[in-house]
Amino acid sequence: MADTKTTTKKPRATKAKAAGAEKSGEVRLRIRVRAYENKILDNSVKQIMDTALRHDAIISGPTPLPTEIKKYTVNRSPFIYKNTREQFEIRVHKRVIDILNPGAKTIEALTNLSLPSGVEIDVKMM
Repeated sequence: MADTKTTTKKPRATKAKAAGAEKSGEVRLRIRVRAYENKILDNSVKQIMDTALRHDAIISGPTPLPTEIKKYTVNRSPFIYKNTREQFEIRVHKRVIDILNPGAKTIEALTNLSLPSGVEIDVKMM
């Protein structure tokens, strides 16, 4: 006799259902930090994390994002040495920090934080 196997499939949670369940009771503060110099960026991320930890917040990150590189090619001379060129590049370093269920004091402390110049911050509530 042939063995017949009957399998029961367990219902999988789809991405839409998982995302909906995640959003129901959880508020997330996503902070994207960008800078041209990575040392200044790392210092400001450390300062943000210290402030959030001081107010008992749950932190995920910092997650490094890919460095954005913009390259520019310029002619050195417009007339005689036209084939010689110079290349310049600008590197933008990025980090993402997620703060789960931030309290009012945590948000207030983060808004009053003074960071060095050259650091750009985007804050989004999710």
